[in-house]
Amino acid sequence: MKIIFFGSDDFAAVHLEHLLTYGHEVLGCVTGPDKPQGRGMKLSVSPIKQIASQRQIPCLQPLSLKDSGIIDVLKSYEADIFVVVAYGQLLTREILGLPKMLCMNVHGSLLPKYRGAAPVNWAILNGEKETGVTVQKMVLALDAGDIIAQEKMRIDDDEDATQLRKRMALVGAKLLVKVLDKRPLGQFSLSPQDETRVTWAPKLTKEMGKIDWKKPARSIINQVRGLQPWPGVYTFYNGKMLKIIQALIGDSALFFIKNRALSPIPGQVINVSKNGIHVACSDKAILIKEVQPEAGKVMSSNSFASGYKILPGDLLSS
Repeated sequence: MKIIFFGSDDFAAVHLEHLLTYGHEVLGCVTGPDKPQGRGMKLSVSPIKQIASQRQIPCLQPLSLKDSGIIDVLKSYEADIFVVVAYGQLLTREILGLPKMLCMNVHGSLLPKYRGAAPVNWAILNGEKETGVTVQKMVLALDAGDIIAQEKMRIDDDEDATQLRKRMALVGAKLLVKVLDKRPLGQFSLSPQDETRVTWAPKLTKEMGKIDWKKPARSIINQVRGLQPWPGVYTFYNGKMLKIIQALIGDSALFFIKNRALSPIPGQVINVSKNGIHVACSDKAILIKEVQPEAGKVMSSNSFASGYKILPGDLLSS
């Protein structure tokens, strides 16, 4: 089958590489425009453009999919299928109608759960133990198309969104290839989504990263895990922002016994050890392993505690 591939990031790149490795004919790629990055504001190209350049595949980078020029170019390919993975723009009605068979999307959840921009993050934020990948037929409504195939995945207790997304990319890529290999004539089995079970995974915001120490420890750990790599989570120490990079549920009972005179309140440091900084939450404690001080580099919390003279009784504030 002749394929046009839409995608932008590393997640999408894994899928494109699999299509090419397993012999699928990719006529062209569509990705985002080059973006200035870093202090020098040098133009950075997407992983999709890099692969396309290496494989000598034509690569389109439209600012908008509503442009008549891009529609004419896509039409000229006479592709069988458009495959969309983490592209970043919604396909228009006209583009959805261009391929001979259908437009197909790989989505990082078990639809109809977690429709939207950040399904991996929201699954972890909500404490899910299981997620998965869905290959679906695309329609105008966001992530609402019929399901072609799904594969379930566990979510490990200490796994953050970056790690899960990396694992998911490989699962999704294999599932996509399996779907295309099984249906060379485009005779896909379609199952409608149950609209009564729809949940949403909206875009993340920077404000979501602020820690409320009055919440349960597990909720805060899920926040740390779920908001990696962006926006990250943060608290304040002596009026300056402190990002929490890695944290675990601490053995709160032991440290509360050791510090009976402390009567810790949420956000209070209850112990500092070589393992890290233990901070009280509403029910238990968390063990902070890695931090990033304001305008500083990522470091172990033990190094931070030594340098900033952190002691039991000190307060991290919201």
